[in-house]
Amino acid sequence: MQKSVVGCITMCILLLSLSLVGCSKTETAKEEVPLVRSQIITLDASNPNASYSGEVRGRYETQLAFQVSGKLIKRNVELGSAVTAGDVLMEIDPKDIRQTVNITSAQVASSQSQLSLAEINLERYRKLYDQNAISRAQLDQYENAYQVALASVNQAAAQYAQGANQLGYTSLVADSDGVIAGVTAEAGQVVSAGQSVMTLVKGEEREIEINVPENRIEEMRNANQVSVGFWALPGVSAAGKVREISPVADKVTRTYKVRISLINPPASVKLGMTASVAVGSAGNQQTVFIPLAAVYQTGDTPQVWIIRDGVVNLRPIKVGAFGDNKVQVLEGLQHGDVIVTAGVQKLREGQKVRL
Repeated sequence: MQKSVVGCITMCILLLSLSLVGCSKTETAKEEVPLVRSQIITLDASNPNASYSGEVRGRYETQLAFQVSGKLIKRNVELGSAVTAGDVLMEIDPKDIRQTVNITSAQVASSQSQLSLAEINLERYRKLYDQNAISRAQLDQYENAYQVALASVNQAAAQYAQGANQLGYTSLVADSDGVIAGVTAEAGQVVSAGQSVMTLVKGEEREIEINVPENRIEEMRNANQVSVGFWALPGVSAAGKVREISPVADKVTRTYKVRISLINPPASVKLGMTASVAVGSAGNQQTVFIPLAAVYQTGDTPQVWIIRDGVVNLRPIKVGAFGDNKVQVLEGLQHGDVIVTAGVQKLREGQKVRL
């Protein structure tokens, strides 16, 4: 009897201990507060809608090419060389063209000799005709021979002038002052007429060339604030203006080329530098970009978790453009709101969190 009582007491103590351990575990689980990554929303009308990488280019760029084919024998400038109008940039071997000029020169001399003979014969037969020694038909033959000889002289002279022009085309001459921004041919290479061998940037005007996706073209057209920064020049920026938008998309990238004119660019900006173009929205609409991971989608309504007093609550938002793992929020957020940017699928309404 005494053993059974002791056994009952022991069993009660074990059950009580197990229940206390379970309660402590439950209370510990309830006290666990997840740690979340957050972002403070800052709304500013001047915030850029998007940023694009680009390259500093010249406003006027000319692709230089020879007007005749041949083998390059000399290159007189280097990449980045400053040139003036009239400078000889490259030369083609002129030997074959010079021989052509010699041939046409000989043809000119031959035709002029034939013209002199025809002129002498015509004068002689005109005198004979005046003396009624020959008929009119015979005089007409010599007048015709003179006209043929004169036409031959004109033809030979034109061929000679054409050959002389081609001989001049063997030297590639700069048509204006500028900077050599590209060289695509070297001495020893055989080039064809019209093949681009150099790029000449004229003047001092500089632009930024960027590529814009098709869903941002309208935004680019309506942009009223463009700011340009330079990777190689920290702290240096310049205002810009959209000058040109290509009407046709690139066949490979399916993006549109856009040219941004620089307004009063710094003197330290050089051709080929990497630039970052920040484009502001038209009007005074306040927008902000948040990470895509911050959006909690339920049905057709995008939402975000708002943290207030350590508690999360869902708030619907209106989204705009997507890009670079970010999404534009047009409505639903206020300045100073704190949102969850990671692990949004693991939260529940009213849950306590730690920042």
